[in-house]
Amino acid sequence: MPASPTLLWLRCDLRLSDHPALAAAWARGGPVIPVYVHDADDVSSSAPGAASRWWLHHSLAALDKSLRARRGRLTLATGSVVETLANLVRTTGATAVYWQRSHEPAARAIESALSQRLGELGVEARAFPGALLFEPDTVRNRQGGPFQVFTPFWRHLQTLEVAPPVAMPGGDWPAPSRWPASLALDALALLPTRQWADGFSSEWEPGEAGAQRRLERFLDGPVDDYAARRDFPAEPGTSRLSPHFHFGEVTPRQIWAALRARAGESGVFPSGAGEQTFLREVGWREFAAHLLHHFPHTSERPLRAAWERFPWRPLDAEGRAWLRAWQRGQTGYPIVDAGMRELWATGWMHNRVRMVVASFLVKHLRLSWTHGAAWFTDTLVDADLASNTLGWQWSAGCGADAAPYFRIFNPVAQGTRFDAEGAYVRRWVPELARLPARHVHAPWQATPEVLSRAGVTLGKTYPFPLVEHAAARAAALTAYRQLSAGG
Repeated sequence: MPASPTLLWLRCDLRLSDHPALAAAWARGGPVIPVYVHDADDVSSSAPGAASRWWLHHSLAALDKSLRARRGRLTLATGSVVETLANLVRTTGATAVYWQRSHEPAARAIESALSQRLGELGVEARAFPGALLFEPDTVRNRQGGPFQVFTPFWRHLQTLEVAPPVAMPGGDWPAPSRWPASLALDALALLPTRQWADGFSSEWEPGEAGAQRRLERFLDGPVDDYAARRDFPAEPGTSRLSPHFHFGEVTPRQIWAALRARAGESGVFPSGAGEQTFLREVGWREFAAHLLHHFPHTSERPLRAAWERFPWRPLDAEGRAWLRAWQRGQTGYPIVDAGMRELWATGWMHNRVRMVVASFLVKHLRLSWTHGAAWFTDTLVDADLASNTLGWQWSAGCGADAAPYFRIFNPVAQGTRFDAEGAYVRRWVPELARLPARHVHAPWQATPEVLSRAGVTLGKTYPFPLVEHAAARAAALTAYRQLSAGG
């Protein structure tokens, strides 16, 4: 008698290689039915914002194309994950449902509910690792608890043995005699109805094949200079793999293995400065997932409980106006505005600039980090709950291993240091393109004659700064002292 089908429930694991759940489903010997269930109201969705939904559409299309090349296909559905999969179990005769484990709070709740429902149906339910180098519960500090500081966390990770990537099964897909009904991809309504994402296609190639090509290009040379060039937003010094990571089109184990193979090393931490720095960034991604797993409340509230009392500026008329100016890249600080406009145009922002724009929102404008996290969730193609939460709480000073609140980025100094000639600003804030380099990060300091020759009229073609740096810094430090005095 032929083995019964296995449902392979997919979320942020849209790939065929290094997929333990897929390999285990294949090993059962029966048909494997890949399923993606889209629930527009599910807060644990792999694509929580408009920009990431654009990516999801194209990643699902790429995965289905790969499956069809192997005589498989992707089944698409909408609605409750638990009930949709339970219905598919009944209609396909599946006796097992496998999936890649998530570490997001809402997603874990769905997994628990699904396991219970499948148990009631007498169906095997199994969750597999695959998104991280190490499952968070296996990484503990000397006291047996979770790490809350990155450096000892990273030092500990380097002592552990990383498992090699799981090989993709060979041959044609083990297909059922009849595939279940599937929605058309367009029926998921993932693409924007207005054409604000037109620039995305020229920047990105969603899907596993696109991820591998981007990784190969990065390892073909840029990784060598990664440590030196990654902080300069006008240069192609970063990997831009983050959205591929989020959607599981490439795994950290594949990255780890590729860097070791490139260095000609086996089982040894790569020695190159660029490789080590890049792997450290992979470590930060692990740390973010580790924190969210152990402290699930941090997606909404600060890790440091005292920060519940911080005197954030209210979203009154002025607060809303300042938030809109920040979102639209109209703060009057060119490096901040360039970053916010890059985000809107491409769905991505350079990491150095992410720190600058985040610091500006929470410290210069003193608007809550939750507003920034919500905007990034909607506009980033790599919107990842764990990384987004870690980044914003780090910037605000209220999370694990956070930047001290009194460390307040000066946007002019940051621009001058990391975009000295103004190439990044000129690209994304073209109204300032004709300003000399010495004024491009602080146009209000230029003389009227310099501004006139550059075609800049402050307050008309480009805004005056929303706030003055020294005054905003002093107000932020006063708020911090009030928090500290409150215990």
